[in-house]
Amino acid sequence: MLMTEPRPDAPGSAEPAAESASAPRILKKYPNRRLYDTRTSSYITLADVKVMVLEGAEFEVRDAKTGEDLTRSILLQIILEEEAGGMPMFSARMLAQIIRFYGHAMQGMMGSYLEKNLQTFVDMQSRLGDQARGLYDPAAFTPEMWTQFMSGQAPMMQGLMGNYLEQSKNLFVQMQEQMQKQAGGLFPVFPVPPVGSKTPK
Repeated sequence: MLMTEPRPDAPGSAEPAAESASAPRILKKYPNRRLYDTRTSSYITLADVKVMVLEGAEFEVRDAKTGEDLTRSILLQIILEEEAGGMPMFSARMLAQIIRFYGHAMQGMMGSYLEKNLQTFVDMQSRLGDQARGLYDPAAFTPEMWTQFMSGQAPMMQGLMGNYLEQSKNLFVQMQEQMQKQAGGLFPVFPVPPVGSKTPK
């Protein structure tokens, strides 16, 4: 819910020109922890930011005084609120494992691996949604369509899951190769065998 209030212009300052439709939406965070949407000239809540995320809106959260990018910290707040709800996504064990990668040589690689893996899963979910979209159209829905969908759902799911697992495996292999290259740079005297090669007996 948007709460319209007077624009919080500081004395002697001027708001920037209106944002273009293609530019990211700018949200300003004030010392009182309130968020101000420069596009709608109104204060918003964390719940409103969550709606923007769900809608796929591009936005940036910036400190009103310093201009520092606070987008990640706001997104982490949303995740924290969701995790505190009834159905958390991350187990304590998983969070502990993620924490152990901070400061580790693998930190950058693991972040990239998780991001690519999640994007692969999102793509798979999108393809599945495209396949099932006709079922939600009353005009297009027929008993024959439902039969076809149910008979083909298992093979379709198997195919999508197979593709996902294959891409996930490829990402892991790429990460493994990067690790070996790094290890080879650290220990040039001991050549590292390529992935999949057998150690001579």
